[in-house]
Amino acid sequence: MEIYVVKYGDSIESIANRYGLSIERLISDNGLINPHSLVLGQTLIILKPKKTYTIRPGDTLEGIAERNGISLMQLIRNNPFLYDREYLSPGESLVIEYDTMKDIEVNGYSSSFISQDTLNRALPYLTYISIYNYQFKSNSRIESFGDDTEIIRDAKRYSTIPLLMISALSPIGEVDITYLYEVLLDNDLNNALINEVLDLVRSKGYMGVNLLISLITDYNQHLYLNVIQKLSDVLKKEGYIFMVTISPDYSFSEKLDYYSISLLVDRIIFLQNIWLKKNQPPAPISNISIIKPFIENVINEVSPEFVSLGKPLIGYDWIVPFIEGSVANLMSLNSTILVADEQDAVILFDEESQTPYFEYTLPSIGSSDNHKVWFVDARSINALDKVVIEHDLKGTGIWNITSYNQQLFSMTNATYNIIKLSIQ
Repeated sequence: MEIYVVKYGDSIESIANRYGLSIERLISDNGLINPHSLVLGQTLIILKPKKTYTIRPGDTLEGIAERNGISLMQLIRNNPFLYDREYLSPGESLVIEYDTMKDIEVNGYSSSFISQDTLNRALPYLTYISIYNYQFKSNSRIESFGDDTEIIRDAKRYSTIPLLMISALSPIGEVDITYLYEVLLDNDLNNALINEVLDLVRSKGYMGVNLLISLITDYNQHLYLNVIQKLSDVLKKEGYIFMVTISPDYSFSEKLDYYSISLLVDRIIFLQNIWLKKNQPPAPISNISIIKPFIENVINEVSPEFVSLGKPLIGYDWIVPFIEGSVANLMSLNSTILVADEQDAVILFDEESQTPYFEYTLPSIGSSDNHKVWFVDARSINALDKVVIEHDLKGTGIWNITSYNQQLFSMTNATYNIIKLSIQ
């Protein structure tokens, strides 16, 4: 795989010709929304297959997959343009196999409001789907944000394991600190909530739980360990999967006991707290210069087979200079490219953090507002993948799949063998 950065004078046609690719393939692998208006500094991935197949008259997708010893799901992952294609064109080339580097488990985070089309596109690439739909509430009950019934059903159809995601956070990442500590400190209360979680897992047809842990410190970690121990006991007794997603402060030197947590769970996913950034001054969305040493420190204590590294697929748009109390605008990755295109901005790249950014100005009443947008691109994802591969981590987590990003999934599919587990 090669990452190409768009330069002045480039077009989708010239880039495709340079690498001997069809225009449709280049557009499809990168999920380009506006392929004929590329942005200076935008990244495109150039995928290089290990094995291809040329379509013959009378071929079917099922027949091609069987003839080449792969699943139909793998064939569609390798050729995403086939997802909504109603025909096969004789003479067209399909990718059968990439020169992948390792097996990996992929966890996708999703709200219950994901569109059916996006869900169907994402599920082939996922080992697990953690449905962010439940919150501990101050009335000592668990509240859901939406209906997750069809997501659970469809996940199983695609051999993706559905996990109930539970936290003290609201849908927009807010937390009632007082109630959070009530849950942590009151054994009767957390016992009742754990039993309710188990009832939900059973009744909804989930295959496990992903506990999102926020605001954990070296001072309160013993309280979290108590709850994790209890939840682990009840879930493992009935054969359910149990993961935790932890949002660490990568740059903070707290000494957390990840080893003890790893003894109680099937996986720890480290995912930067993306909600905190909206209230902070402009900064990289992902910063490999602090994430890499953090992971290296963790795996000195915890076996890599228990560790997954999260990838935040978001951007934030700040008005600058930053004013304390202001809030940045959350953006999907596709939206960041559209804004850069509309504002005729040039995407720049911060080498230290391995993340892109751009600036633009919008007219305002009597003046104008200067904006700075930080986001992630293929180079950012590639930097995180290098950590996963170098340290042989078990998996990766994608926050989130509600806004579909084909480029990320194409990179994942060309880099790893995506593990699909048995669905009972």
